[in-house]
Amino acid sequence: MKYFLLFVTLFSSICGWSQRKKETSQTPEPVVKSATSPIEAKIAGLKKYPGFLEFYYDEKQDKVLILIDKLNTELLYIESLTAGVGSNDLGLDRNKLGRERVVKFERRGPKVLMLEPNYSFRAISNDAAERRAVEEAFAQSVLWGFTILAEEGGKILVDATDFLLQDAHDVIGTLRGAQQGNYTLDKSRSAFYLPRTKNFPQNTEFEVTLTLTGQPTGAFIRSVTPTPSSVTIREHHSFVQLPDNNYKPRKADPRAGYFGISYYDYATPISEPIVKRFIARHRLEKKDPRAAVSEAVEPIIYYMDPGAPEPIRSALMDGARWWNQAFEAAGYKDAFQVKVLPEDADPMDVRYNVINWVHRSTRGWSYGGSVTDPRTGEIIKGHVTLGSLRVRQDFLIAEGLLAPYEEGKPVSKEMEEMALARLRQLAAHEVGHTIGIAHAYSSSTENMASVMDYPHPIATLKRRQD
Repeated sequence: MKYFLLFVTLFSSICGWSQRKKETSQTPEPVVKSATSPIEAKIAGLKKYPGFLEFYYDEKQDKVLILIDKLNTELLYIESLTAGVGSNDLGLDRNKLGRERVVKFERRGPKVLMLEPNYSFRAISNDAAERRAVEEAFAQSVLWGFTILAEEGGKILVDATDFLLQDAHDVIGTLRGAQQGNYTLDKSRSAFYLPRTKNFPQNTEFEVTLTLTGQPTGAFIRSVTPTPSSVTIREHHSFVQLPDNNYKPRKADPRAGYFGISYYDYATPISEPIVKRFIARHRLEKKDPRAAVSEAVEPIIYYMDPGAPEPIRSALMDGARWWNQAFEAAGYKDAFQVKVLPEDADPMDVRYNVINWVHRSTRGWSYGGSVTDPRTGEIIKGHVTLGSLRVRQDFLIAEGLLAPYEEGKPVSKEMEEMALARLRQLAAHEVGHTIGIAHAYSSSTENMASVMDYPHPIATLKRRQD
């Protein structure tokens, strides 16, 4: 009997303890933070790139993780083609700029969306409801959706590998449109290109090697690719801090001949034009605003591609420097400068205005472009592309005019001098486009010389002295 009572007592005690334990567990216990945070656990052992958008590289898996701490903050995104195809007919040139777009990261549940607002339609108004009415009336563009890997303290870690390893420049579409073949991206033959994957305080740069595979059907792609069924290129992605609000947009006047931006402003009074137009220009301010001539707070500096050989390089830099005369006439001292691109600089880095020397298999166009803030028209980066075969064509023009070949005599030095003189004009012309100036085709007809016209060589016939 006493053993039975002992058993009952022990059983009751155990049941009571179990019930108290059950009641206690219904109240959450304090969470003890582990030594390793959720983000630290994901990035352990990865190479860290601190800068504008902090990111991490996983060498074992060839992955890039971006740490987003700038939610709902607008920044500039630019894609470009750094190692091209080499055919002028296709236009897929080395260091070719793509589109610049204002984007922002927005948190939506388990995702982060990379959203492009629609700046073509606006309401320049202090009324939030008026601005919202325009924003909701027109489509926006979500460029990507990132899955959240970890988060803490307002920071979100996402895997950006698939976004960066895409054909953002649409080389596939260009080849298909030019009837060169139907290609697809082969991820097994694509990877990050680390020598030009970098981070800076105001911009983050990614570069990738992409291999497109398919059946070539056109002569252009066959003529420039060693194995035309496998076309390997490099593309670049830039995320850039947008300029501050101190830039003053300048209204466009069609008589000025400037490129620029335009948009619809639905807050405009009905008595005024709804389309607003502003010129594209670099920001330039005097150190001494009261002085007739003053140095600039920050001069405009263009950097020459060191891949251009001499004497071509010097001729191109001389021609580009002509623009300093115009800035001096406007009251600026040494405000426009031209230097050789530093060895450690990346020509796709938006901090550098660059003059690129580009090779193609055939003679092609040269052109001047720029990265412009779509909100204001401020030029952030000038980007000149000069075809290397142009100087040889000019040399052939001189050859045709002079027929300089006599037995035992060297070729006339004047032929090279003419070709280099034409290069100076070419550099000045294309740089002019990058500072916002359009063509001036009528200048020559009005007896007004302009590098923004297409100048032709003056040839005169002289009687031969025998």
